[in-house]
Amino acid sequence: MTHSPPPQGTATATPAPAYGPFAHLSTPTAALYRHIMRVFLQAKERYAVHLRPEDVHAALPVAARPAEAETVAKALDSLSQPAWGNLRADPDTARVTAVEDFYRKRYVYQLTQAGEAAEEALAAYDQALGRRGSLQAVALHDIVTQLRALLVLAAEDTPDPAKTHLALDGLASRFAALADNARAFMGSLQRTIDLHDVSQEAFLAYKDQLIQYLERFIQDLITLGGRIAQLILELEDRIDALLVTAAAREAADASPDAAESAQREAYERWQARWSGLGAWFISRDGRDSQARLLRGRALGAIPQLLAVVRALNERRAGRSDRSADFRTLARWFAQAPDDDARHRLWRSAFGLYPARHLTVDADTLTARSARPLPAATPWAEAEPLRISPQLRRTGSYERRGKPRRVEDRSQARRRLAEIAAKQTAETAAARARLTTDGTTRLSALGELDPLAFGLFLQLLGDALATWRPGMTRTTATSNDGSMEIRLSALGDGTTAEIRTPGGVFRGPDHLIHIVDLTQEAP
Repeated sequence: MTHSPPPQGTATATPAPAYGPFAHLSTPTAALYRHIMRVFLQAKERYAVHLRPEDVHAALPVAARPAEAETVAKALDSLSQPAWGNLRADPDTARVTAVEDFYRKRYVYQLTQAGEAAEEALAAYDQALGRRGSLQAVALHDIVTQLRALLVLAAEDTPDPAKTHLALDGLASRFAALADNARAFMGSLQRTIDLHDVSQEAFLAYKDQLIQYLERFIQDLITLGGRIAQLILELEDRIDALLVTAAAREAADASPDAAESAQREAYERWQARWSGLGAWFISRDGRDSQARLLRGRALGAIPQLLAVVRALNERRAGRSDRSADFRTLARWFAQAPDDDARHRLWRSAFGLYPARHLTVDADTLTARSARPLPAATPWAEAEPLRISPQLRRTGSYERRGKPRRVEDRSQARRRLAEIAAKQTAETAAARARLTTDGTTRLSALGELDPLAFGLFLQLLGDALATWRPGMTRTTATSNDGSMEIRLSALGDGTTAEIRTPGGVFRGPDHLIHIVDLTQEAP
């Protein structure tokens, strides 16, 4: 038998992928199906090929195990039907002892390739959905190490392809993990600030560690981010040769007819990764780097966390919560015995009385108690209203009395003013401590208190963010415009040490000049 080729100008139809292995997720018993498929995955890890229905029933978790094994057998039949194809059913001939057994429905089940792929996809989905992420300061150190290794390779006349590819691959993997985890962490951090998926008690117990974690990562990002940016700029003129070497090594296993295109595609992938790394740590063309944006978001998250803590403390202290009040009122309405009680509750809660309240007094209340008047009574059928002549003349009817006493808040305002003055004085003292009398060495700053050291780190980070290859000095201004730092490099290789109550800060020594702009202003 011969087959004729398709006519010229026609294209053979490519069959659409079948997604039957995912069909069990939209059934009412999807939870049982998921547990059964996990049993088969665990059996595969133990190198077990086939499972009988009673084996699956015994391996299910106690909380998800049906009372009858027949339920599991029916679920296995559904998973092995051709429309789904998660499992494959084979006749169980190992337990046949008589002719009648051939006519009984006995099967052993095996995980299919499609079913295994579906479970791997679902596992990856569950993992990505539940991942909170983290800010990895260790990844920053690893990126510095890999960039230094690339500098050494770039200095060689003929870099080793294996070492070059391994260094670039390690750099790309660590950077991808850093970026993915940072994105996931900032998303989970915003959900934590909004109190989504977290209880108030858990948030209050977690917030101190979270704030310390953010502050530690911000300091590492300031010190290491500038170093990474400098290494990237030093490699920019020599990285292209390394990327070509890595791309050629990746395309070595491609078929001869696809070798050229495979190398070109591999080179484009590596070039895109390197561009992404540079954009993450270096600000260019008027756009802030991702590291700078991450630093700003992390810094902004700290006061947001403190604001949430303050709001929770105020709520616990007994301040009015409108949503809680309305929920309580709704519960009272639901528990009211009849409509009259609900009307009384409505009038008491909102004060929306009818116009007859203008002359309501003790006698009126007594008369209404003796002869109740429904609230739905039409005006024409109700008793006439007696309006005061004074209301006709003046348009107002007010009872004279002693005015309400004005609360004295002078002590609270004085306390707030003292706190503000203290904070202002501490900030001014920190600026005065950092201000240098002309140019001096970084090592000459001596010991700094926590407030002055935090201000120093912000200034140093702003200066290092503007550093470029070949530069020996730079100038930067703080975010609030109150201070200016002028940083000059030294070529003697000395190391500066700044001692703080929390430890010792070490780094290459520089010439530094810090100016308090608020004092220079006229």
